[in-house]
Amino acid sequence: MITIIQYKTVNVDGLDVFYREAGDPSKPAFVLLHGFPSSSSMFRNLMPLLARDFYVLAPDLIGFGNSAAPSRESFEYTFENLTKNVAGFLAALKVDQYFLHVFDYGAPIGFRLAMRQPERVLGIVSQNGNIYQEGLGPKWAERAKYWANPTPEPRAQYESAFAPETIKGQYLTGEKPGTVGPDGFP
Repeated sequence: MITIIQYKTVNVDGLDVFYREAGDPSKPAFVLLHGFPSSSSMFRNLMPLLARDFYVLAPDLIGFGNSAAPSRESFEYTFENLTKNVAGFLAALKVDQYFLHVFDYGAPIGFRLAMRQPERVLGIVSQNGNIYQEGLGPKWAERAKYWANPTPEPRAQYESAFAPETIKGQYLTGEKPGTVGPDGFP
């Protein structure tokens, strides 16, 4: 049986949230929360496998993939606000209970959801999901200084983190040439 993934958008508090959907809505929901710098596209091969037993939903977080990317002046990009948006997404789709798969940025969002309404979470799969300060490691110490004092000078130092070649490198570094599909990065 071939699993069809559908591509949809729902408006949450004035922001369009793009999501991928697969499986039977009468089955338990499985919500997949992606990491940085990805989107729900990272789950395109996992979704058909899960859809045999679950109703699978994979939203693009605000500012990622095909979801709205409002300016920093109109949307404060914090894990708290992303959590509120994902909670609104689940409410809009009337998903009351669900399993979570959290990866990278998805972890602090998913765990916030779980702490606020633990009775809704049926289980959690965490893939590289850090939720505590110590887990950031020494690499983030300099960045934490910027977070505390976000002036233009240090901000310019981190712009390269969002360059296409940097993002591509996160997918390709350490891999054998030709083993990573080109649709997994921008």
